[in-house]
Amino acid sequence: MPPAASRLLTEERENFTSLPRGTRRHRYVKVEPAIHFPSEERLDEAVSETKRHLKARTSLFLLLESVLTGCAVGSDQFVYYNAADPRECLAPDAFVKRGTSENDFDTWKVWERGAPDLAVEIVSDSDRSEHNWLEKLARYHVSGISEVVRFDPENKADPVRVWDRVDGVLLERGPESTPFRECTTLGMWWVVVPTDFGPQLRLARDREGRSLVETPTEATGRLSVELQEARRARSEAEHARALAEHDAAEQTAAKQLAERERDAALEEVARLRAELLKRSG
Repeated sequence: MPPAASRLLTEERENFTSLPRGTRRHRYVKVEPAIHFPSEERLDEAVSETKRHLKARTSLFLLLESVLTGCAVGSDQFVYYNAADPRECLAPDAFVKRGTSENDFDTWKVWERGAPDLAVEIVSDSDRSEHNWLEKLARYHVSGISEVVRFDPENKADPVRVWDRVDGVLLERGPESTPFRECTTLGMWWVVVPTDFGPQLRLARDREGRSLVETPTEATGRLSVELQEARRARSEAEHARALAEHDAAEQTAAKQLAERERDAALEEVARLRAELLKRSG
C-alpha cells in the first residue's frame, strides 16, 4: 500500500449508525479523501507572463542557483503552507531554502521541507495594485517565510521593498534603515541594474553594489575572454620563443661561419709562409 494511503487508513471507529446498539460485531476504517496539491495552474486560471518579466525572473533564478551552495532554489513553483487546504499557497518568482541541496521538486510543501528563508516577488502589470499586493502579503504572513522582497521595475523612486519576520510577524523595513537593501538570508545586498529588458534585480557582495555577483552568462563571457587572452598570450610567447631560437640559430651559424673563414685564412697564411720559405731557401 502506498505510504499516502497508509497514513489515511489510521483511524478505526465502531459503526454506531448502521447497526443497532448491542449488535456491533465489526470495526471499520475511516478513509479520508486524498488532498491533491497541483504543481501547475489550471488553464482557465493561468496568467500569461511578459517576456520582460520572464527575463527578470529566470535571470534571478539562474543567478541564485549558480552562486548558492547547500541551498534549494525554486522559481514560480507552488509553495503550500497548509496541509489541509491546497488553495493556501504562493508562487514566488524566486525562493531559497538554506541547509538543503534538494533541487528536484515540483512543489514545495512547508510541512515537509520547512518554510523557505527567502522569497522574491517581481511585480507585473497583473499584480501591481496595492490591493493585490496586500492580499498576497497576507498569505506571506501565514506562510512562515522569513524574508520577503518585492521588486517593482516600473517604480523608479522605490523599486525594492523588504519585509523581515520579527517575533513571528512580517514587518516592512523603513527606507531610512541603513542596511535597507541587505539580503539577510544570503549575506549580500540587492542592487537594481539597467538592462536591455529594463531594470533587473541583482545581488552584490558590498553595500555600494560595486562587486556584482556574476550571472552565468556573465561568468561564461568572462571565462571566454580570459581563455582567449590566455591563448593569445601563449601564442605570443611561442612566437617570441621561436624568434629567439631563430636568432640563436643564426648567431650560431654566423659564429661557425666566422670560425671556418678564420681557420681557412690561417691555413692560407701558413701555406703562403711555407711557400716563401721554400723559395728563399
